Amino acid sequence: MQVYLVGGAVRDQLLGRSIKDKDFVVVGASATDMLTAGFVQVGADFPVFLHPKTHEEYALARTERKQGHGYQGFSVDASSKVTLLEDMQRRDLTVNALAIEVTSLTDDTPINGTVIDYYGGLDDLENKTLRHVSAAFSEDPLRVLRVARFYSRYYDLGFTIADETLELMRELVSSGELAHLSRERIWQESSRAMMQTSPQVYWQQLYELGALNDYFAPLEQAWTNTSIRETVQTALYFAGQMQLNLSQRWALLMNSLDSSLFDVGTDTSTDDPIKSVIKIGNNAKIPKAQTQFAKLFTQQASKLNKINELTASDRIDLIQACSAHKDPNTLSQLLVTSNVWQLAQQHRQMMLALNSFHAIGMDHIAPELKGIAIGTALRQARIEHLQTQEQQA
Repeated sequence: MQVYLVGGAVRDQLLGRSIKDKDFVVVGASATDMLTAGFVQVGADFPVFLHPKTHEEYALARTERKQGHGYQGFSVDASSKVTLLEDMQRRDLTVNALAIEVTSLTDDTPINGTVIDYYGGLDDLENKTLRHVSAAFSEDPLRVLRVARFYSRYYDLGFTIADETLELMRELVSSGELAHLSRERIWQESSRAMMQTSPQVYWQQLYELGALNDYFAPLEQAWTNTSIRETVQTALYFAGQMQLNLSQRWALLMNSLDSSLFDVGTDTSTDDPIKSVIKIGNNAKIPKAQTQFAKLFTQQASKLNKINELTASDRIDLIQACSAHKDPNTLSQLLVTSNVWQLAQQHRQMMLALNSFHAIGMDHIAPELKGIAIGTALRQARIEHLQTQEQQA
């Protein structure tokens, strides 16, 4: 029997990040061996066991073969003959297919600290690349969401997704396999991605892949508008930087559905924003807490965005609508979320101005101008460029 620390713990250790969970793979053992050692089996389909004291997960080395649709359509071989090499081959990314051998089932001290790397994960960590391990990547549609989540997690470190891996993700989306994923799995990956430092990266990647249609169709439709998409992405970026909670981040994402908050011309949506928030909540089985907060934020957005202009009666009505007389925390969270939203709008407006400033140079004004006339002409040309950009946004 050989025991290995695997996956995220090895990856994050090498990246110098804190390790939240440890997962282990056991080679050369059976379920009987694990039960005899006092471990508790938790997976009926996958042979996963909990350590009797630390409750960390120990899985028997296994191979998988695709036999049906979705995340669970696999047959599993977890016999004692399955090797570590074979177990690592079924994993999604090379940076997650790293292992370090430890002493035993009851002692996770590394034997020598050597990182076992069959598929180039160390090079990909060095090059900051998220790359699939093998063609078996295409057998599991959940990996589209997982890779997007890892991308959002390591985006700030400069990681990118390998072109060939992106192509496999596109093929999985085109195949329709994502429609067979359970809503619970969709939310599990999406909620974890939402709590990363760069949550906007996850949604942008899924949008670019066309992966929002099955469960987040109203969002897909809204994001075809560049102004909406970029403003919401900026809001999510600030939400990550300011460590907003999950409900607040979800409400900001759902703001995509309220075109009245944007200067986008005629509203062509068929549903009002409240209905769309509820529709997504039902389709993707979003927890009630997140849907209710997003719904409340959408309902009160106009008042929250101009809190200093509200009359006394408006403020009393807002207190009543938010039940702040019972629990002021919700109102506080709504106000913070609204401030982040307004910051995102201001930031995008100024970035448009900055782009126009840089877009206009000496070659855009009359060459015969001299002295103060040059500055005046540049200023006017930049103003006109910005006005054009704002009309097209």
